Amino acid sequence: MNEVARNLASLSNKDAAPHYREAPNNIEAEQALLGAILVNNDAYYRVSDFLKPPHLYEPLHRKIYEVAGDIIRMGKTANPITLKTFLPADDKVGDLTVAQYLARLAADAVSIINAEDYGRAIYDLALRRALITIGEDVVNIAYDAPLDMPPQSQIEDTERRLFELAETGRYDGGFQSFNDAVALAIDMAGQAFERDGQLSGISTGIMSLDGKMGGLQRSDLIVLAGRPGMGKTSLATNIAYNIAAAYEQDVNPDGSFKAKNGGVVGFYSLEMSSEQLATRIISEQTEVSSSKIRRGDITEADFEKLVACSQMMQKVPLFIDQTGGISIAQLSARARRLKRQRGLDCLVVDYIQLMTGSGKSGENRVQEITQITTGLKALGKELNVPIVALSQLSRGVESREDKRPQLSDLRESGSIEQDADVVLFVFREEYYVKNMEPRDLADPKYPEWEAQMERVKGTADVIIAKQRHGPTGTVKLAFQSEFTRFADLAEPSFTQYEEP
Repeated sequence: MNEVARNLASLSNKDAAPHYREAPNNIEAEQALLGAILVNNDAYYRVSDFLKPPHLYEPLHRKIYEVAGDIIRMGKTANPITLKTFLPADDKVGDLTVAQYLARLAADAVSIINAEDYGRAIYDLALRRALITIGEDVVNIAYDAPLDMPPQSQIEDTERRLFELAETGRYDGGFQSFNDAVALAIDMAGQAFERDGQLSGISTGIMSLDGKMGGLQRSDLIVLAGRPGMGKTSLATNIAYNIAAAYEQDVNPDGSFKAKNGGVVGFYSLEMSSEQLATRIISEQTEVSSSKIRRGDITEADFEKLVACSQMMQKVPLFIDQTGGISIAQLSARARRLKRQRGLDCLVVDYIQLMTGSGKSGENRVQEITQITTGLKALGKELNVPIVALSQLSRGVESREDKRPQLSDLRESGSIEQDADVVLFVFREEYYVKNMEPRDLADPKYPEWEAQMERVKGTADVIIAKQRHGPTGTVKLAFQSEFTRFADLAEPSFTQYEEP
């Protein structure tokens, strides 16, 4: 309140320099806005979507704005007469009482047309004050060096707060007219029409999978699960590379960039090194066995293919983070940084069970997994990108006669099933049939086993067990284990892949 008095006194001497450095504010803009609201309550609805009481600098103005908002939302009229009942009558603003100050605000009110401009100016100043607060906290915490907040945690917390401030520092949001909603729907349909494959989401590069899912939808958490040896990492790697390789840049009207096709991909490889992941991708693209690449058992022609492939891959926007045991807070901070610096259209996490939560070490594993999946879902919505998170399945699958996985097989927490928008299971019957091979060729069951093996060899099922926005079902794919590659089956008479 003294601040208001000081500003009132300074109105007659605006050229006087302040004696100290103060936080960014504009008391006159706050006075003008409050006056406009008191004269015409419709002005409140022009700013209430984005301007909240804490955004005003002067405490008395916060209280006036809050009380006025409560009265207006109740369907009553907010003016100097109705407001003064709810404000301290004995307080003074310079030589004025609060009631006189309210009358002064109404008398000096600006036009309602300017209300939104004043509201935006006040909001921007509030953001600058929030930036100062974050900066002061960074300095003070760094000086204090608390044991429970190591430097890395402080960096992650600061990045989170800055990103939240950047995302909330906008004037959009609130209700849209139906015309606006229709325009957005038509725009999305137009983008899908222009995009390869005519999909509403990002294409996985596997047509039969896209046909069931419509591509990877933004903000969705897609859980890709399977038992060891089923090829879930291979499928995730194939999808990640397909998206990155198909990347085509388009320019928004404001000059920023967006993906017309494909996208920028971030890949968290908690299990394999970046070199191992790159070897898999090179093997898939060149059709040179990854085992031969590792052993150096390649011909000159193979080597030339590897070199040509590596040159092409250098232009692909696929970024790999191979940090093991990363926490959900660290993963989120690095994803925000990648989106800010390079852009981000899809995130892959391999895999959930190798991550750690951000809570106390005393938490049990189920609570930790719940925290991780909830964090991934929130991150997908925050960054507006699909997140493909791999997950292990429990050993209960192996004890059943039917090895096909079910939602109940998701390991360690029901939150994985609950938080996921899409759950995919990778199942290769070939893996189990191969292990049932009779030892003796003379065994009467051998021809039956051979026929069964011929039927399932080189194929894999991707079971869509849950999908919020589409049908469930099974997609049959071709799988070439030597090149760790999943692909569409060309036709029902698909020629089985045969190992040399």
